Amino acid sequence: MSESSSGLTTSNQKFCESYLSCCSILRDTPPIPAGLSQGRGIVRPSCDSGLPPPLPSDSFKYLGWCDIEEHDVRGNQLLCPRVREGPSEEELFFRREEHPLKKRKQELNLSFQDLGDLYQVENFKRILQRLIRVEKLWLVDNSLTDLSAIRLPRCRELNVNKNHFRSFKQLPKIPQIQHLSLAENNIVTLSGISDFRHTPLESLILKRNPCEFQERYRQLVFSSLPNLKMLDGIPKLPEDYSPPEIRFFYKMCTIL
Repeated sequence: MSESSSGLTTSNQKFCESYLSCCSILRDTPPIPAGLSQGRGIVRPSCDSGLPPPLPSDSFKYLGWCDIEEHDVRGNQLLCPRVREGPSEEELFFRREEHPLKKRKQELNLSFQDLGDLYQVENFKRILQRLIRVEKLWLVDNSLTDLSAIRLPRCRELNVNKNHFRSFKQLPKIPQIQHLSLAENNIVTLSGISDFRHTPLESLILKRNPCEFQERYRQLVFSSLPNLKMLDGIPKLPEDYSPPEIRFFYKMCTIL
């Protein structure tokens, strides 16, 4: 390997010359019209210096999808795929279709927020107060203790697993709730569970709460919630319909 007077090796000098020539070709090449594609005889420059050749989508990089009338570029050939502009409301009206956003359910996942300071909790509650249209909400592992001041009028599914709730009274107001998950909290008694009696609650999860070890736990829950169909992932069983057992205590006398 020889060394030139400039201090560069011959191989490095050849690489630089090849790279500069390739860049000049790319700079002088006019942009490909939007209506032309790879399958119509367009020859793109190649570079022998090891640089990747330009993608077929490079000629469209500054155009929106709505400005491209015809192309043969696939999604896996794009460096930064854009979101295609959806049909207008007028077009949907003539198709007699509803807007896709109206069909989609309002879902939100705000789990694992690591709310360590009081001001973070207060700001988090302000956000929850604005969720008047949410239908599915996940608040898992947020160290929450009291959301009784929050009202979620359209919420049908709420997951507050792994928090610090001690009572059903500390849950938000959820009049339309159907599926409620409270696993791994600190709910000691079933006091306040009757507040969900007039809701369409069908599924309830109370696993890993102290109240799970209460005597006649399943019978008490189902008697308080007549619309409930499933508790802790288990459907309502025949023994869950039976009333609590009545125990009779007899006095015993000892004859000496």
